[in-house]
Amino acid sequence: MILDVIVEDKKKRLIGQKKQVSEEQMRNLALNCGRKSISFYEALSKKGLSIIGEFKKASPSMGKIAMTMELTDRIDEYNESVDAISCLTEEDHFSGSVDYFRKIRKISPLPMIRKDFIIDSYQIYEAKVIGADCILLIAAILSDEQMKEYYELASELGMDVLVETHDEEEMERALKIAPKIVGVNNRNLKDFTISLENTKRLRPMVPEGTVFVSESGVTSEEDIRFLKKCKVDALLIGGAFMLSEHPKRLAENWKELYDED
Repeated sequence: MILDVIVEDKKKRLIGQKKQVSEEQMRNLALNCGRKSISFYEALSKKGLSIIGEFKKASPSMGKIAMTMELTDRIDEYNESVDAISCLTEEDHFSGSVDYFRKIRKISPLPMIRKDFIIDSYQIYEAKVIGADCILLIAAILSDEQMKEYYELASELGMDVLVETHDEEEMERALKIAPKIVGVNNRNLKDFTISLENTKRLRPMVPEGTVFVSESGVTSEEDIRFLKKCKVDALLIGGAFMLSEHPKRLAENWKELYDED
């Protein structure tokens, strides 16, 4: 399964990264980081639809993505239309890097989430160092103990956490740590099939007051209407924005559509 391959590749990557910057060094850098995080939670919890605009150069499902505009132009459009930014930092399967994250951090005032396959506290310390306001924890690749430990560590470092689930069992596990933000990935990370029914099915499990994010697979106005009925608080949109020559216009149109009576 592709998810298992991604995790194994991430473990190998971490060995090399820790040789360059040790875990103790990364931890010290994080603890001495003077930057105050921007609230990812507040950006998503306000009235109306919030949108997380994603930057990625590739994915296992899409392959290499042809860039429709320069990074700075894209982020300028995001800055004017979305509420938060997601940046992929996974190297082997999404062509991401912390360098892209740092570049975006310098030109955007929006809260940013480091989107990666986090399996080690080292990555959480690094997220703080590169300027992340939020991290992604994927229930499918973490034990209950790891989820709790990593959630608490991120919180101690002043970052928010988006806990990602795919089915009822993962949602039950995620809710044990009472996350402020919980997401449902409409893409099955084991075979990469997409179904917005994931969001509809799991929505009733999420308690009131928890920000609910629908991730992946949003490509049309029909999808927006469907997810409006599901009463999502926010959408994480990657492929549709990356393929669009006018992501700002697309974001504005979808927000207007969602907010229509």
